Amino acid sequence: MLIPYNTLVVLLGCALLGVAAGTVGTFALLRGRALVADAIGHAALPGVALAALVVGAVGADPRSLPPLLAGAALAGLLGVLAVQALSRTGRIREDAAIAVVLSAFYAAGVALLSWLQTRPGAAQAGLSKFILGQAAAMRAEDAIIAAAVAGACLLVVLLAFQALRAASFDPDFARVQGLAVGRVDLLLLGLLVVVCVAGLQAVGLILVVALLVLPAATARLLTHRLPRMLAIAAAVGAVAGAGGAMASAWRPEVPTGAAVVLAAAAMFSLALLFSPGRGLLARGAIRLRRRLSADTDHFLRAAWEAQEAAGAGPGTAGDRWASIESVAATRGWTPGRARRLARWLALRGLVACAQGHVHLTPLGATAARRAVRAHRVVEHHLLAAGAADIASADRLADLVEHGLPAEMAARLLPEPSALPDSPHALGKGTP
Repeated sequence: MLIPYNTLVVLLGCALLGVAAGTVGTFALLRGRALVADAIGHAALPGVALAALVVGAVGADPRSLPPLLAGAALAGLLGVLAVQALSRTGRIREDAAIAVVLSAFYAAGVALLSWLQTRPGAAQAGLSKFILGQAAAMRAEDAIIAAAVAGACLLVVLLAFQALRAASFDPDFARVQGLAVGRVDLLLLGLLVVVCVAGLQAVGLILVVALLVLPAATARLLTHRLPRMLAIAAAVGAVAGAGGAMASAWRPEVPTGAAVVLAAAAMFSLALLFSPGRGLLARGAIRLRRRLSADTDHFLRAAWEAQEAAGAGPGTAGDRWASIESVAATRGWTPGRARRLARWLALRGLVACAQGHVHLTPLGATAARRAVRAHRVVEHHLLAAGAADIASADRLADLVEHGLPAEMAARLLPEPSALPDSPHALGKGTP
């Protein structure tokens, strides 16, 4: 199916807008200026209404996009200046200043739109599309204007890349190197104004902030490198912008802003869940592996020490059976948890299970001896330093012993082959 020319132009314009929003939003996110975009978007509404009023008063089309964008840009700049002025007073924080400006300007815009509706000819007709966005209401020339503005904004980002990067990651060092960080911040704020204004008709003033933040936040979850982050944010913004515009073009009753935000939010949710480094599933798997590793060391050490308490010979604690219930009591676990862990260790070949008892295999005895040594090395070191008593040393050692390198254990105790005696009594259920 062929896409009509007007629809194709709108799709390309929204996609380019998404690219610009993704790149600018990345720097805004890194610099901590994301909420400023929200203030700019809401502050633009009275500018749109006043521009429509002025254009209509001189007999021109009040829905002509260039004067409306100019009015939105002026109002957005006034909003940014108002936020900065309120913040510099030192009496209110920046977030409170943003809330004040956002609510005041937006209320003024709503009041102006309501007043315009009462005037002859209803000069506000179509202006409500700027609130939630509507790609179907865009003409090809409107989309070209928005795309040109977004393209110019993207070009400025590429030209000022080094300065923006320096100011975003280490502003203090950038100042020492002679960079005018204040001017870079003004440039970034100007870019935010331009992107917000360019996206008013497509995305809407309420949700344009999401087009700036969501692609950047998605990229932040997927990579640590800035060039790659910019590329991912631009791609996410392009897909979200084009997808939302397509949905609004096919179903005119669907606001473009909502469709764009839902598309960007879906991609952010996928990144949040499945990101290899920062995703919830990856981090959950890491925590599970760490907990399982710690529980394995604790179980094997408890089994070893239970056999030591039962009279096993030195260095041969794997030659006796230990009750799973005694291991559970030593660690303060429930018997069910201890049994599940015993079955898991049996699958790994570390223990053998029979009738509620466990026996360390040769592989398990080696791992248990390593865990016992790491724990006792830390205990003796804490006691020798006077940092804790016996009970506290045992608990603290549980926290720091896991993954203790053999080289460190050898440095803490001069004879790596010797297994230190436990400083506390064994077989008494000490945790």
